[in-house]
Amino acid sequence: MLANTLDTAAGPEWNADGDVDLRLHDVPLTNRRPDVVVYPADTIDVSPTRPEHVLLVVEVVSPGSETTDRVVKRDQYAKAGIEFYWRVEEAATGVPIVYTHVLDRATASYRDGEALTGILRVTAPFAVEVDLRQP
Repeated sequence: MLANTLDTAAGPEWNADGDVDLRLHDVPLTNRRPDVVVYPADTIDVSPTRPEHVLLVVEVVSPGSETTDRVVKRDQYAKAGIEFYWRVEEAATGVPIVYTHVLDRATASYRDGEALTGILRVTAPFAVEVDLRQP
């Protein structure tokens, strides 16, 4: 649902997909397969996708991936220069929480943005509004 919402909100110049191989580094070889990747539509045939072509990465945390998604991937995506990182976790209420992060290029790390639940409403990297309570 989030990939479809992002794809529509981003407009025709961007794609949002959940089936993207992301090559962070060649040496040492570091590949990731994020849950959602937003990248320029004109790079759809570039495979694997490179960080310089990625605007936003979304990871959905599942049991067993908490540390990887909260720490390891966050650090890898920031060091690779990906501007926006969102992490989706399920709250005790069952409604997802979306944690937004924005790259601080000076430190090659993410600054915490908002933690959104209920209605996801953001203006960056583009305007998006979605009711997270909908299945």
